Amino acid sequence: MLKHSSRLKPFALAAASLLLAMPAAHAVPITYIASLSGPNEAPPNASLGTGSAIVTLDLDIDTLRVQVTFSGLTGNTTAAHIHCCTAVPDAGTAGVATQTPTFAGFPLGVTSGTYDHTFDMTLASTYNPAFVTANGGVAGAEAALAAGLGAGKAYLNIHTTFRPGGEIRGFLVPEPESFALMGIGLVGIAVAARRRKVGE
Repeated sequence: MLKHSSRLKPFALAAASLLLAMPAAHAVPITYIASLSGPNEAPPNASLGTGSAIVTLDLDIDTLRVQVTFSGLTGNTTAAHIHCCTAVPDAGTAGVATQTPTFAGFPLGVTSGTYDHTFDMTLASTYNPAFVTANGGVAGAEAALAAGLGAGKAYLNIHTTFRPGGEIRGFLVPEPESFALMGIGLVGIAVAARRRKVGE
């Protein structure tokens, strides 16, 4: 099961925010991970179901890859989404940001399964229409979701017949490898900026 360190989170969020501010030509794919469980839901529930999610954001090519594995759910699956953006990181609830009524091709009517799909973030069909409207269009929806992921304000959950509002969920945070890559990228940008300044 995927875990994250609360000590790394402030640094990861700061690095992710800086990375989002970089020009698109310098973007690096960022991988976010989440451990899904009933106690992580709002409100928490006693589901013994577990799962893990890997979400890879690549702003250079405008894609969002969503990979999910889950098992032991109490109810049968009815939907799965990414919700964004909560008022504070790692807490609260938010509306659905991605496709409704569920991710395209997500396994429904089961208690365990896997999912792997890459979304084109330039298409309106990737998002909940309400999220597109609230953010002024598709480009705004892409930017808002990217910012929400970078700020720790997005979560993935799986809805079931046992808990129609969500049986298991987890907040998405940068995985350690992506955190390291962000650090390397930021060092490179700092070195390039320093060289540019010295050359002026």
